[in-house]
Amino acid sequence: QLQLVESGGGLVQPGGSLRLSCAASGFTFDYYTVGWFRQAPGKEREGVSCISNSGGSTNYADSVKGRFTSSRDNAKKTVYLQMNSLKPDDTAIYYCAVDISPHVACDTTWSVPRRYGYWGQGTQVTVSS
Repeated sequence: QLQLVESGGGLVQPGGSLRLSCAASGFTFDYYTVGWFRQAPGKEREGVSCISNSGGSTNYADSVKGRFTSSRDNAKKTVYLQMNSLKPDDTAIYYCAVDISPHVACDTTWSVPRRYGYWGQGTQVTVSS
């Protein structure tokens, strides 16, 4: 049974950092691209980043470039999202998601939610003083 479990969210002051984790089980993890998404109250789900199955390719939303970094440890079946210089606008529920198909790159469609077939339950990130 495929499962994705996010952790690492919490309350942080502006300018602070958090590292989110997405632990996977139940499938061949290193075959699949993983995306990070977020959804703030009253807003649509937004693509934050994408990391290819090998970890060799990443993509980021313009709003987080230079502040967020995605990485993965395939031996641990875990993807990470390091978030630095956090802003109040980063407040949202953060989700990791696995591509529907294996061996698909972080190409121009990486931020389209329907590309991803499996989602975690989300972890809340709140940036506030």
